[in-house]
Amino acid sequence: MNSIWLILLLAVPLMGAVFGAFVPESSARGWALFISLITLVISIILGVVLANDPAHPPTLATTPLPLVGASFSLTVDPISIWLVILTTFLTPLAIAASFGSISQRQKEYYAWMLALLVAMLGVFVAKDLLLFYVFFELTLIPMFFIIGIWGGPERRYAAGKFFLFTFTGGVFTLAATVYLGTRFGTFDIATVVARSQTELSSTARWWVLLGLLAGFAVKTPLFPVHTWLPLAHTEAPTAGSVILAGVLLKLGTYGLLKLAVPIGLVGPTGPVFPALVHFIAIICIIGIIYGALVAWVQPDIKKLVAYSSVSHLGFCVLGLFALNDIGMQGSVLYMINHGLSTGAMFLVIGMIYDRYHTRDINKLSGLARNMPVLACFFIFFTLSSIGLPGLNGFVSEFLTTLGAFTSPYLDWRYGSFAAIGIILGAVYMLHMAARVIFGPLKTPALEDHGHGSPDSHGHGEKKSADIGLREIGILVPIAIAVIILGVKPGLVIGPMRGPIANLRTAARPQNIVAAPVPTAAAPATVVELDRGAVAGH
Repeated sequence: MNSIWLILLLAVPLMGAVFGAFVPESSARGWALFISLITLVISIILGVVLANDPAHPPTLATTPLPLVGASFSLTVDPISIWLVILTTFLTPLAIAASFGSISQRQKEYYAWMLALLVAMLGVFVAKDLLLFYVFFELTLIPMFFIIGIWGGPERRYAAGKFFLFTFTGGVFTLAATVYLGTRFGTFDIATVVARSQTELSSTARWWVLLGLLAGFAVKTPLFPVHTWLPLAHTEAPTAGSVILAGVLLKLGTYGLLKLAVPIGLVGPTGPVFPALVHFIAIICIIGIIYGALVAWVQPDIKKLVAYSSVSHLGFCVLGLFALNDIGMQGSVLYMINHGLSTGAMFLVIGMIYDRYHTRDINKLSGLARNMPVLACFFIFFTLSSIGLPGLNGFVSEFLTTLGAFTSPYLDWRYGSFAAIGIILGAVYMLHMAARVIFGPLKTPALEDHGHGSPDSHGHGEKKSADIGLREIGILVPIAIAVIILGVKPGLVIGPMRGPIANLRTAARPQNIVAAPVPTAAAPATVVELDRGAVAGH
């Protein structure tokens, strides 16, 4: 009966998107917010169900299609449920943040936002490899239109670059997916992972791994295939940037965790391709340092935060490729914490832009004088992003760096360079915050949108009204989550210890039972495994 919640998790936003395209223009945003909140409630119920009986997670299994072998099968585990909740948590906040900035073609905009929610959730709950890929690629379409229609001056170029980069990488992932499904006669992820580890030759695993890496590295994105990200962030509307940073980038890291690493790297005595582990770790270090240095010199606040994502996700993937419990647990925690902190930064930057119509650091300073409440949130989320102890960013950065230090496959040099990246991150974020929030008051003239009037000293400056209750209501839930995960990271780390250990443990060939010959009544290959990882998947 618990499978009904999985169906509703996708069906509610899907029907909301369809009906949202036909509701009156004046009701579109309220409808979208209502549907997204219902989806959040469903995701929380799924989390409670899973927590009460982790040995029997909610699962929907359908009969595989004849000849194809794929099926519409869904499930959640202690890893994916947190990313599901992150997605449903950020989406209503992003929709609410759009109320003051999206005034044209509202029905289309909110319908695409709900369609994007469906696709993102589908990736995290897919139990079938081909279904995973379908949802993975479907996320491109709503985001393409959100950037291309409601974005900035270069929105069309940014949307096209985003689509071409991610779609091109996805073609190689599709090839790997089709090969695995046809090779084993099933697309069930748990079966594909286990049989890849025991039945594929080293050459086959190498090419499959490269195919998976091509799509996931672009989506993450890793250096040097990151160039679409800063432009997409800069041109996207505020809600688009929040979802892009908070969730869409995690589709790549989630794919690396659930598919690329266990299928292509995990062996009985260690990584199958240790040289590739070192290569990816070096790429991560380059991305960490490069992203931090480029962010440091950005005059655009939004582009600065976009480059910070390149640096931060280098930590996330570095911890993942450390291939030890500490690093991989820190990597999953980093996915969640980065989504919260960076999503919140884009929300605050959007609120500044709505008032001053600029994101140029050289034109903004001293905002704390006119906007003390916004300044408080701005500094709070900045401290979260740089990993202040007690806030959420600290634990994940510490664990991923410690994972690199203690990894049997990496060494202290990788951890040392990652630590340098942490220092650089603090430098550029605090430098930006000091210039924008503190110092002498300097702002461009405001258009008269009811935000302010000339000051009482007769200097002709316009004082912007501070953020209102709606905007405070958007930021407060994220601030609470930042504090909770900073103080109690065990809420996330504890339940995932078993699944993480299973992901990096190779299946044993002697435990694989010969699969029966597929028939018309049972077209899918059936594999039984004596391994906890199957339950984890």
